[in-house]
Amino acid sequence: MTSERPDKRPDVHADTRASDAERERVAERLREAVAEGRLDMAEFDERLGAAYKARTHGELVPLVRDLPAPGTTADLTPMDGAAVPGPRGGDGVWADRIGRERATSKGAFAFWSGFSRKGRWTVGRTFTAGVFQAGGEIDLREARFEERDVVIRCFTVMGGIGIVVPPGMDVEVRGFGFMGGFGEEGDVDVPVAPGSPRVVVTGFALMGGVGVHRKERKAEKRRLKEERKLRKLEETRDPEARERKELG
Repeated sequence: MTSERPDKRPDVHADTRASDAERERVAERLREAVAEGRLDMAEFDERLGAAYKARTHGELVPLVRDLPAPGTTADLTPMDGAAVPGPRGGDGVWADRIGRERATSKGAFAFWSGFSRKGRWTVGRTFTAGVFQAGGEIDLREARFEERDVVIRCFTVMGGIGIVVPPGMDVEVRGFGFMGGFGEEGDVDVPVAPGSPRVVVTGFALMGGVGVHRKERKAEKRRLKEERKLRKLEETRDPEARERKELG
């Protein structure tokens, strides 16, 4: 007696007609992939064109089959387990970055030198940083968090600490500066993203400074840049779209 392997079963969803929303979800995943460096522009352009021309699920699925699935799920899920990602939003952006790993760093100190915590690292529930005639960098844009509530304590003497956070992160600054500064810069009116960790920055700056700066993630900057390139390319291909944009 033989049985058919699960990965060889026919995909009953393959011939189902794809909707505009499903095509757009695949396009968004492709944009993320090129921003992350997973696809080059030639592959991106080819797959994006195929996505917008696709008529069925079976034509959409191969376009993202070799890309990692994001934290959220989508309606378009074929029998072989490949998933077409859904749009960003909700807790999906933060779900895989909070409470899944132990802290890789709980503090840093620099004396006549400097320290840096950036890239993918896991912030402890309490992180304490100190500098004396030195500088420090704490970048939370790609960081993971041991818990949702985090306290970052900064103490500077004739030195400075810069904390970089993405727009939409829930940050509260409570520190105090004497003959120096302790505050937040950038667009502080951006709404808090759902599911964001809650970060409290506290401490003391003497003849130095502690500054919180809001900046987009590098991958997001690349994605936005590629989107601008794509819009220009689409306008070049469609003169009427360019004319509508110029007319407002």
